[in-house]
Amino acid sequence: MFTGLVQMVGTVGALRPRAQSKVLQVRAPLRDGDRALGASVAIAGVCLTVTASTSEWFEAEAAFETLARTTLSALRVGETVNLEPALRFSDPLGGHLVSGHVDGIGALRSSSARGDAALLWFDAPADLRRFIAVKGSICVDGVSLTVNEIDETGFAVGLITHTLAVTTLGSLRRGAAVNLEVDLIARYIERLLSARVVPAGLTLEGLARAGYLDHKP
Repeated sequence: MFTGLVQMVGTVGALRPRAQSKVLQVRAPLRDGDRALGASVAIAGVCLTVTASTSEWFEAEAAFETLARTTLSALRVGETVNLEPALRFSDPLGGHLVSGHVDGIGALRSSSARGDAALLWFDAPADLRRFIAVKGSICVDGVSLTVNEIDETGFAVGLITHTLAVTTLGSLRRGAAVNLEVDLIARYIERLLSARVVPAGLTLEGLARAGYLDHKP
């Protein structure tokens, strides 16, 4: 589990393709506990497991499913990535609950200055848009952000100078692909509601009698 508060930016030092996976070596001075064998680290919002490390770099392996559903398959040596070690029980939850399980890939539509800050519009896959709401939370490349606006194809977020300085989002170019993770609560609410099939033609009163609505006098 993560918070979407990026701890540092790492650099891809090496990539080793395997039969149905890819080993990523990331240059970043993670703390001893955060880079221990088996530890979880979010790389650009993707939860991966540390498989080897030194004080200067760590390695993690992305398997076929991860490569198919995230931007990690397109990473190149020298690129920078947002990093966040797994949340500890004693850590403050400053962002929002992030699982590191990417829901889909979006793309930067536009970026415009708002004084020292910036307004970024992202296009999102159609099947994810119903989970995105104004003032709700979304994770973009591992960064916890608040949705400012939505439209027919995506959403807008505002980035303060600190976020622009300590994450990779400030260097994104138009059309750049990003990993998206929608809010966990929204995802589970949708799943719970979809599991209850509502008979056609029922009114609100009928829904209440049938038990589809919690109705109290």
